[in-house]
Amino acid sequence: MSDAIARALAWVLAALAPRRPGRHSADFLAAQPQLTEPAPVSLVSPWSRPWTGPTKEEAAALFRQQETATLELHLQRERRRAAALATMGIDHPYTYDGAHPPAASA
Repeated sequence: MSDAIARALAWVLAALAPRRPGRHSADFLAAQPQLTEPAPVSLVSPWSRPWTGPTKEEAAALFRQQETATLELHLQRERRRAAALATMGIDHPYTYDGAHPPAASA
């Protein structure tokens, strides 16, 4: 029964709203304007231009800057961890460059 209803509904829709040709049908492609000449092909090689990126020295400076920033983030994380553990009463062996050596325990 549902097949008959679907066919009847399809027939009514086709009669009320005729379908346009699909994008891949011959009718649709025939209606499209054709190009008179092909699009130009770029034959310029990307290797013909000089290098526009950073030089070796600039890249090394960027890596050194990134290394110092990463080291600072690591130290900040360690300081925060030591502070959090100190609030819980846990002694974290935190040290930094230039810190005094711990006092000798008696």
